[in-house]
Parts: sequence; structure tokens; C-alpha cells
Amino acid sequence: MAYGAMAGSRPVRLKLDGVLILDKPSGISSNQALQRAKFLLRAARCGHTGSLDPLATGVLPLCFGNATRFARFLLEADKEYYASFRFGVSTTTGDAQGEVLTTGKATGLKLRDIEERLGEFQGPIWQLPPMYSALKHQGQPLYRLARKGIEVPRSRRQVTIHAMRLLRFAPGPAAEADFHVHCSKGTYIRSLAQALGDKIGCGAHVVRLRRGRSGPFRLAQAVSLEALSSDSGDGLPGAGRLLPVDCMVATLKRVKLDMDQARQLCQGQSLCLAQERLPGMVALYLRNGRFIGVGEVGPQAGRLAPRRLLPQDTGEAAG
Repeated sequence: MAYGAMAGSRPVRLKLDGVLILDKPSGISSNQALQRAKFLLRAARCGHTGSLDPLATGVLPLCFGNATRFARFLLEADKEYYASFRFGVSTTTGDAQGEVLTTGKATGLKLRDIEERLGEFQGPIWQLPPMYSALKHQGQPLYRLARKGIEVPRSRRQVTIHAMRLLRFAPGPAAEADFHVHCSKGTYIRSLAQALGDKIGCGAHVVRLRRGRSGPFRLAQAVSLEALSSDSGDGLPGAGRLLPVDCMVATLKRVKLDMDQARQLCQGQSLCLAQERLPGMVALYLRNGRFIGVGEVGPQAGRLAPRRLLPQDTGEAAG
């Protein structure tokens, strides 16, 4: 796919539909990574599915065109991280980019000291969102308030740690431990490091963080900005790296529809399915295999309502 001609000094933006699994580099924000990928692909419309801290690297799914309609399904998905915690120092941000708050003695820290505490970070736990986060207070991101020295009340949130495994421990004055964390949406790994450091009694912060999975997407599928740049420089079809839109809802049960049923949903009407199904969200396909959107089976057995449908093309496919 060619990038298109130039209109004066402005490049023609392409209407791309699909998902790019980016391996976000360290040192830039998720939005900066998004804007760079958007520029390289000459894309007209895109968004990301949940921020990674500037320090963090790894899986950052980017949605282009119609894929943005289904971003919520990734925002709500589980995540996996590989994180390194340094003990003996706590910081304002909970990671290596913050200012030192407290220092403690980590020289005597032993492997069993950490292992004995890990059980307290399994299952549902409560976290206080950090001030250095993208959450908003009266329309302003918390991190902007934090940079001004302003702290506002936040409500604790329940998240779920499905598994937290200790992978490596290096004792010493700057003791470090590596972890693999499988967690629910909304989990702050920085808060996890701070809480573990507090439990042990010496403080801790994140020094390295890499997201290994977001929903169904893994690092093996991820592409770097350098690779995208090479695609652009070589005239290769960088857009060919996009996964199809329906990969966003790959975990949902599928429902196949005939043309009349699809037309009914496109008109905003619900319909009765011949086969009884459990309540919940489902991925909708025409019988020819074409994805048309997402619907919801209600508590009334077999009643299907439209929730998020692809525009125009769906109507044409059903017409």
C-alpha cells in the first residue's frame, strides 16, 4: 500500500483500519509513541488502549480507524508485566524518575523476606492511585497537579493480582528483585512496589518495567518504532503490519447472522436468536465471515441488541 501523494507540503492521510501492536520504547510517553506511529503510517485516525509510563516498555496496542470503536475491550483486559524493584529507596513517583522520599537499609534483605510477603499481594487488593498518574481531578491529570506540588484526595480502588512470581533476587545495598505480574486492568505496578517496600520496611521503587501482554496481544507480535521507520524508508507497506479490527474482540463468543438479521441490528433494533445463549457481549459476523461489530445478549434468553457496529460497510454488507 502506497502512502499516497502529497498535497502541497501536507501528506495525504490514509484511512487505515486495524490494530498495531507496538513495542513502546523507554523515555517517551504513550501518546508520543502513538503520534510517531501515526506519522510513520500516514494514518488519519488512531488512539491507544491504556497508557504506559515513560519509563516502561513493551506491548502498547494502537487502534487505527474503526478499531478505535472497540478499544474498551482492551482497556478492560488483563495485563502481564515484567518488573524490577529496587529496595531501600522510595520515590515521589514510585519509579526511578522520581525524587527520593525515604531511604532504608536493604543490605540485610534476604530472599525469604520478599517471599514471605508475596502472599499478601495475591487476589483482590486495594490500591491508592498515585498522584503521578493520568487519572483526572476536576478535568486535570493528576500528574500535572503533582508537578505543582498539589496533592488531592483519591479513592482506593480494588484490583486483582492473579499471580506475582519472584524471578530473580540480587542482595546488597541496592538490592533488586525481578517479578512477573499478571493483573487486572487499573493495576499500578509502581504502587505495588511501594506497598511491598513498605511491608518489608525499607521502601522500594520500580527501576525497569516491561509489559509482556495486554489482553490477547503479546510481545512476540509487537513491532518497534525503528522497524516502522525502516518500512517507511524502504517504501514497504508498514500498514501491512496492522491486525484486523476483530482481533480486539477475539475473546468474545461469536454469533453468525444472516442478511436480514444484520440489517435489523444496523437499524438499532434487537432480535431473537434461534439458539439460546448466555447473557453477555458477543462478536457479530455475517455468515460469509465478515465482522460487523459487537452486540449483547440480554438476560431474556436469546435476545440480542446492537452495542457497537462498524459504520456504512455494515449497512452495505447487510443491504
